[in-house]
Amino acid sequence: MQIITLNVNGVRAAARKGFFQWLPEQSAEIVCVQELKAQLPDLSGEIRTPAGYHGFFHCAEKKGYSGVGIYCRNQPDKIVEGIGVDEIDQEGRFIQADFGNLSVISVYLPSGSSGDHRQASKFFFLDRFYPFLQELIASGRDIILCGDWNIAHKEIDLKNWRANQKHSGFLPEERAWLTRVFDEIGYVDVFRQLNREPDHYTWWSNRGQAWAKNVGWRIDYQIATPQIANKAAGAMIYKESRFSDHAPLIIDYDEDK
Repeated sequence: MQIITLNVNGVRAAARKGFFQWLPEQSAEIVCVQELKAQLPDLSGEIRTPAGYHGFFHCAEKKGYSGVGIYCRNQPDKIVEGIGVDEIDQEGRFIQADFGNLSVISVYLPSGSSGDHRQASKFFFLDRFYPFLQELIASGRDIILCGDWNIAHKEIDLKNWRANQKHSGFLPEERAWLTRVFDEIGYVDVFRQLNREPDHYTWWSNRGQAWAKNVGWRIDYQIATPQIANKAAGAMIYKESRFSDHAPLIIDYDEDK
């Protein structure tokens, strides 16, 4: 089972850049996307139902903002939109698809980089999301949370970590929160379980030559419960084509492992 996650930074822009021509050529059974920047009436047929996939979306109420989606080759048993907190759900940040005992989630955490008010919204999200993550793992289901978490966890996860210690996305409080998700709740950073090498990033600023020089951040994750995480057999960050300022994170899970 292959799962892809990508922050598309505008799903219509990603479509113009060839994302939906590339997608059917992949082996992915499930594809999670974030930052749709669109509402349902804005989505073309190609975006709603790419070749071979069913599409499900949780859009923000605000036009041109946030939004998440899941594409899957098989119809899910159930779709869940939102986490039950109005302030968060109005921004379209969470959608869950259930297949038997497996739940795959597309999640988009606030960035906090546009000002103190958005950093406060980010901390609000973290405070409300932590107990929700506890409830998910307590359910006993296999969980894979895919998406843009807008937090680089450790120094290895961004190029210029020294210069970014006071910037949103690498604040000590944010990193400590993510450590608790792993060490206290028990989730697994699937990419890091497979690859502990430096210089692997999923987002690059459009400023300067960040992409060309690989001055990036690893802020897109597949974070899973231990049993399904241990089935991960391979991981890659796809960089041959660019569909947004993020790169697709592709992980293969061997269900027989």
